[in-house]
Amino acid sequence: MRRIELRLKELLKEKDIEQKQLASITGLTERTVSELVNNKTKRYPKEALQKIANALEVDDINKLLTIVNEEDAQ
Repeated sequence: MRRIELRLKELLKEKDIEQKQLASITGLTERTVSELVNNKTKRYPKEALQKIANALEVDDINKLLTIVNEEDAQ
C-alpha cells in the first residue's frame, strides 16, 4: 500500500527554517505546521499547501509531496 506524505521536514531543514518561523510567515497555526511536518494529518488543506509552497518558494509539487510505499517505510 502507498501513501502520500509531505516532505516538509526535509524542506525546512534544507532552507534552515524552523516550524515557528514557517507558521509566522504563512499565517498558519504552529499546531497545523507541526501536524503537517510530522504527517499527522489525513487531509492536506489546499490553502495551507499553497501558503507553504509560496513561503518556501516551491514551484514543483513533487518537491513538497512524495509517495511512500508502506512496506518500505517499516
